[in-house]
Amino acid sequence: MPAPSIEAITRNYQPVETYRSYEEAQRAVDYLSDHGFPVGGTLIMGVDLRTVERVLGRQTYLTAVGKGAVAGAWFGLLIGLFYAIFTPRVFFPLFSLVLWGLIWGAIAGAVFGLISHALNRGERDFVSTNSLTAERYEVLVEIPNVNRAHELLAGLRG
Repeated sequence: MPAPSIEAITRNYQPVETYRSYEEAQRAVDYLSDHGFPVGGTLIMGVDLRTVERVLGRQTYLTAVGKGAVAGAWFGLLIGLFYAIFTPRVFFPLFSLVLWGLIWGAIAGAVFGLISHALNRGERDFVSTNSLTAERYEVLVEIPNVNRAHELLAGLRG
């Protein structure tokens, strides 16, 4: 089943204000709520969306091994804790199970990080983060409530 279109979602809504940031739009909806406006169903819609990828640095074999080791160490620590909880303490002390889980997890993670980086063969050998941002944010309310929203938001502006 296809996702509903923007027109279908906003059919019974009308924009009452436009803001430059999401925080400003959120503050406006909070202001409406604080003044008794029925905010249930109010929309904050980002308009003119863009994806922004911020490159943080180069991914080398060393960084791949390091990140893999850290991720593996966390996983190994978790597995070690589970083993420590459910293993009789007659054979292994608690600390040694957790420590061995951490060590073997770090080793396995480092190997996996090295192999996965090598399989990329130099493509996309950088580290980055992605974010979604909008040019502006519109606050939309249900059509019967538009006039009340305009009145209340006039008090927010000044």
